[in-house]
Amino acid sequence: MDLLGVAAVLLDADGRIVLWSPQAEDLYGYTAQEALGQYAAPLLVHEQNWEVIIKLFAEVMETGESWAGSFPVRHKDGSTRVVEFRNMRLLNERGGFYALGLATDSPTLRQVERDLALSTRLISQSPIGLAILDTDLRYLAVNPALEQIHGIPAKDHLGRHYREIMTSAKFEVPEAGMRQVLRTGVPMVDQSTIVGRTPADDRKHAWSISLYRLEDPQGRVLGVADLVVDVTDRYRAAMEATEARRRLALIADGSVRIGTTLEVERTAQELAEVIVPELADVVAVDVLDSVLEAGHPAPSDGPAVFRALAVKATHSTEAADAAGPPGHLAAYDTDRLATQCVRTGRPILVTHADSNDLARLARDDHAATLLARAGVHSYLLVPLTARGQILGFVGLIRADNPLPFDEDDLAVAAELASRAAVCIDNARSHQSVRNAAETLQRSLLPEHPPHLPGLEVASRYRPAQATYEIGGDWYDVLPLDSDKTALVVGDVMGSGIDAAATMGRLRTATSAFADLDLDPAQVLQHLDKITSGLKHYIATCVYAVYDPHRSQCHIATAGHLPPALVRSGKHPELLDLPTGIPLGVGGVAFETTTVDLGPGDQLVLYTDGLVETRHHPIDERLETLRHLLERPDRSLEETCDRLLQELRRPDDPDDVALLIARTQPFTPSSEHRQR
Repeated sequence: MDLLGVAAVLLDADGRIVLWSPQAEDLYGYTAQEALGQYAAPLLVHEQNWEVIIKLFAEVMETGESWAGSFPVRHKDGSTRVVEFRNMRLLNERGGFYALGLATDSPTLRQVERDLALSTRLISQSPIGLAILDTDLRYLAVNPALEQIHGIPAKDHLGRHYREIMTSAKFEVPEAGMRQVLRTGVPMVDQSTIVGRTPADDRKHAWSISLYRLEDPQGRVLGVADLVVDVTDRYRAAMEATEARRRLALIADGSVRIGTTLEVERTAQELAEVIVPELADVVAVDVLDSVLEAGHPAPSDGPAVFRALAVKATHSTEAADAAGPPGHLAAYDTDRLATQCVRTGRPILVTHADSNDLARLARDDHAATLLARAGVHSYLLVPLTARGQILGFVGLIRADNPLPFDEDDLAVAAELASRAAVCIDNARSHQSVRNAAETLQRSLLPEHPPHLPGLEVASRYRPAQATYEIGGDWYDVLPLDSDKTALVVGDVMGSGIDAAATMGRLRTATSAFADLDLDPAQVLQHLDKITSGLKHYIATCVYAVYDPHRSQCHIATAGHLPPALVRSGKHPELLDLPTGIPLGVGGVAFETTTVDLGPGDQLVLYTDGLVETRHHPIDERLETLRHLLERPDRSLEETCDRLLQELRRPDDPDDVALLIARTQPFTPSSEHRQR
């Protein structure tokens, strides 16, 4: 009515105007004072239309039948307007008759009718679901599109509360949104996306929900409009894009986290930590034992023997127990999927696993039972292939994650396995080189002579932990004539088998020159000449000869760190000796220094791997060494262990040779006394 601006005019039986509404003034232009008491026809109708309008008035008054239609009227300003009329006869309590004319501007009415028809068509034919709910959130109207989305007829919506139709807990969010829109009047456009199922379709859908408040022209709140758009395709595309980004991020993460060390077991563990929980609930990394031990491929027939390297699960589960702990050896028969995977070099994907599949996946019947009890429903086996050789496989299973593995998961797992396989193969090769070098080096290191006149000796050798390369550190204890003992510690610069071999040559030469009873400086001079002839190698060395008859130690160094001297009742000190130049540089003479030693004094010789680090100044580390030697009453073995424990770190990149000698009471032999 407000939109139409309906004017009301009441005429008596003679056709005079007795009532005039404010809307009539807007429509006809006359005020109430100007219109009341006037005959309606002369005032409102052009003269040529008087006869027609008077006739229509008479018929209404005589018959009581209403009349409706469009009619031209005269506005106060002289213009003509087409007005839509509704005329009817009224009867008062005294039996008198009146004519009530309701009118509105005809073009305005036509526009409202067109708008209403258009709105009705848009709502009924729109693919967008639309519902009108009152202020109590009860359905007033539902269009066909929303009927189809909900799978519930419109008549079953009407009068029922929103949550009676949308019963899932996830619809608490749009319900709260409706109440907020009713309260604030601020629309919510595409701000809530709900994913779920309806009675209309058991497939998962996504809907975007928009809400706005409905008000009348006076601002009175009528209810809320609920617009529902099916955005399943857009949602799926977004989910696929998100999943693709997640998989790329997983591969990028694996490229950083896998292969940080040259350790086979650590590399396998890094692979497992990348995969769980992002890709699988449980993962197992197994390598063919023949490849790991000897680098040989698995036999082409018979069972395949695997060594478990890593197992990881999101939580404690029987599925992890079925894989076997790291280090465990397991034989898989030829009908098992693991054996087929490494012999064909092809991945195996089972999206929905039954009991028969689990039996072929597990190494034995007990393991198959564990997998079944854990709820394993999907799995992947991916071969570990590096440089054309199959090393083993990675097994991924899902139990808690309800989604089955798919081809995209297989692609990601294959990419991660490929990187890990190269790293494992590198680690295996370096381990082989390391073992050979360490075996060579340890074979060159001496056993302590059973008896050293006037000396007690303890020693340690520790290879580098942060790399598989072996250095050229060595020590030696050489009995000499006249009850003397030569103490040697040296360090060949570089690493690997070549450094270990060079160390062996220098040790052999040192032993030969020591037998000549040369001065320590002369021994270093000869070693310098030998080292100069070795391509690309230099070495540092400290050479000391202890004479128990004189309680003296003669020492010369070639670019080596100073020995530590621990005297009874005094603080440990670093000997101030001429440093000399490293062996192999040549051209500079070496000097021998004589140090008097008393009973119980200790001489500590070591290589730089004991004290040098990247994070601390060398003076600070040497001071720490002195502090650790404050307890001379410890046994030499305890002192060696303590120094290594306190000064060495697991990731130190250099090896260490350590030699400690302590003077003891000495009784000269009868032959020496006679001389």
